[in-house]
Amino acid sequence: MPRRQNRRPAATRLSPTAPCPCGWPAAYDDCCGALHQGRSAATTAEQLMRSRYAAFAVRDAAYLLRTWHSGTRPPGLRFDGDVRWTGLDILGSTGGTAFHTEGTVEFRARFLADGQPGDQYENSRFGREDGAWVYVDALPERSG
Repeated sequence: MPRRQNRRPAATRLSPTAPCPCGWPAAYDDCCGALHQGRSAATTAEQLMRSRYAAFAVRDAAYLLRTWHSGTRPPGLRFDGDVRWTGLDILGSTGGTAFHTEGTVEFRARFLADGQPGDQYENSRFGREDGAWVYVDALPERSG
């Protein structure tokens, strides 16, 4: 019986004119693609959140690790090959503007896993490291 190879999911290539996965009405190359390629930097925590969601959608581990706070960054990332990200809803935010040093972005990300719909809720904490916005961690969910 042939051995099944355990392959990493390949990065998803988007056309520069494809709609950006982050949900803003812009072409990928003019939106999150510019951040992923290092041609621009996020000016707000929400913009970084959107670009990180888009990085998950296109499986850009290097960008995700580069925009993760050094104190909480994992040594590496693995993507689930059966998950396809299908949409992002920003539910709220605090701080996180060009004039802040920290902020939060509450969101719900939709996906298909093995063809079944699902979603991920998180209230993410962001801060500045060397002047740039970075993802710090997820805030604990409130009970009650």
